[in-house]
Amino acid sequence: MPYIGKVLVVDDDQNVLELVKLYGEREGFNVIGINDGDAVLAAFDRENPDVVILDIMLPGTDGLTLCRTLRSIRMVPIIMLTAKGEEADRVLGLEMGADDYVSKPFSPRELVARIKAVQRRTQPIDALIYSKLKYAELEIEADIRRVNANGSIVELTPREFDLLYHFAQNPRRVFNRDDLLSAVWGYDYYGDQRTVDVHIRRLREKLRDLSYECITTVWGVGYQFTPPSKEV
Repeated sequence: MPYIGKVLVVDDDQNVLELVKLYGEREGFNVIGINDGDAVLAAFDRENPDVVILDIMLPGTDGLTLCRTLRSIRMVPIIMLTAKGEEADRVLGLEMGADDYVSKPFSPRELVARIKAVQRRTQPIDALIYSKLKYAELEIEADIRRVNANGSIVELTPREFDLLYHFAQNPRRVFNRDDLLSAVWGYDYYGDQRTVDVHIRRLREKLRDLSYECITTVWGVGYQFTPPSKEV
């Protein structure tokens, strides 16, 4: 099995670490397990993982704090592990910058599918296929996954970039939450529609330097991308 990426898994349950390692390595991932929140930053710096899986409840530094800290270091995809039914934890994880979450107990095959999905979406896009979308004050360079809003580079998580890019490819088209979950999350997503709302709220905050709100709410339906004009 060829090597396809490195995954840092942080959980104080040894059974979880072994399960993810077993299924992840079957698919070609190099899986590194950590059971103490205080050891994560050193491991993150040493291993330079492609994806991080974080449990919320950890000895030492908790998962939410780690998520926020890792986000300030590098835009690596982060998947949170949360207790089943704990909506508040899921929303907090998304607010801290997580790209996805999986509720415990989880299917290891589902987790591996989500790892592959977030990793795939961080790969550069072939510049020969697509280069740039440009609207008033907003420029999206898909090949290097960079966004410029009114002259300032905007740091987006992988999932935030995917969401904005999908909107920008379909200006003025209205998407409901299920449409966005299917198109942007990219597989049979088992989460709730609140995930979409949290990501859009974060996008709007990060694009506040624009003189217009490019992602607008269509009440009772969903959301649409409404730039004032497109530069050809």
